[in-house]
Amino acid sequence: MKLLAIGLFVMMLTGLLFIPKYRLPIAIASAIVFVLSGIVPYTRLIHVIDFNVLMMIGGTMGLVVLFIDSKMPARLADLLVNKTARLSIAIVALATFAGIISAFVDNVATVLMVAPVAIEIAKKAEISPVKMVIAIAISSNLQGAATLVGDTTSILLGGYANMTFLDFFIYQGRIGLFFVVQIGAIVATTYLYLVLRNLRQKIHVSKIQEVDDLIPTFLLLTMIILLIAASFITQRPALTNGMICVGLFLVGLIRQLLIHKKFSVVQKVWIQLDFVTLGVLVCLFIAVGGLVEAGIIDDISQWIVLVTRSNRFLIFTTLVFGSVILSAFIDNIPYVATLLPVVTSMATLLQTDPTLFYFGLLVGATLGGNLTPIGASANIAAMGMLRKAGYEVKTTTFMKMGVPFTMLAVMTGYLLLYFIWY
Repeated sequence: MKLLAIGLFVMMLTGLLFIPKYRLPIAIASAIVFVLSGIVPYTRLIHVIDFNVLMMIGGTMGLVVLFIDSKMPARLADLLVNKTARLSIAIVALATFAGIISAFVDNVATVLMVAPVAIEIAKKAEISPVKMVIAIAISSNLQGAATLVGDTTSILLGGYANMTFLDFFIYQGRIGLFFVVQIGAIVATTYLYLVLRNLRQKIHVSKIQEVDDLIPTFLLLTMIILLIAASFITQRPALTNGMICVGLFLVGLIRQLLIHKKFSVVQKVWIQLDFVTLGVLVCLFIAVGGLVEAGIIDDISQWIVLVTRSNRFLIFTTLVFGSVILSAFIDNIPYVATLLPVVTSMATLLQTDPTLFYFGLLVGATLGGNLTPIGASANIAAMGMLRKAGYEVKTTTFMKMGVPFTMLAVMTGYLLLYFIWY
């Protein structure tokens, strides 16, 4: 049974990595075999799928679509640009702005919001937008680990470890990931400014984007406030966070339908939701559940503990930098979903608090995507936008900015986590 489970999981990951066009059918087929073979019993199926995480991701996706369509992000970017003195500062400000948004909104959505502004500015300044868009993409990825709703990997960790929104700020009486990420962002953004400091042209946006609708912004802020409020309720239902996100999205969707009285408005929003990612995630929950049921997670944990001779420092270091390297080439969602139970099992074997390992895994897996243009969905989206604008970006061009930025942020986070949580 163990060999079958390992073989199925390896085949599933291989298909997801090398045949991304068919990742949903591959994931579904793999999950079906996990169930039909008995690796995941029918009676356990509902238990291995984290519906709270799925609802949080789906609801947040929907609110982000409404938020983008309202034109609020574009207006904020225009106002930010007009407050800066020259081009280099404007780019850093845009990257920082993208990072702030990305702490609460999906990274890809953030890039789709902010990158067009950068491309437009580059046209007016008659320069290439490549460095500007890369800066926005890598800054967005960095901040994904800052809050519970910043990235799918953060939502996965929050759901798995039963962490609340506020736990990312202060956890067990110590500094949480939010502040660790912010310090890393300051260090990495300083590097960005040094790279771009020669761009001294003055810029100005003559026409500030008008906002079509303030309600999506209100709903997004309400989601954050309610998630914070829910974190103070000790005996809350398991689906509380998911119901908050989905409920507010449905409010926004129904409101759109009542205003426009056309079902096509709902369809427009609906087709922008990333159902492929949600579907793949469901199948991953089943596959990882199969590994747990077969005892493979415990076996992997015991092997890692044996190899590292039960040294917490070596395990932590391996988790951080191993995750950075692997996430540069593979999707960090299945990686984090797979490693979370491994990390928990290792901590149990060592009879230690798993927090250091959890945070190390998230920092490495989230930031590692910035090493290459294919390491994160936000990077792929950014490269696609540049390609449409007529700029083909070489991998080496991306890595000249991405690698130093990533390593500065990772090293900062690595050291802070070690001194705070070791």
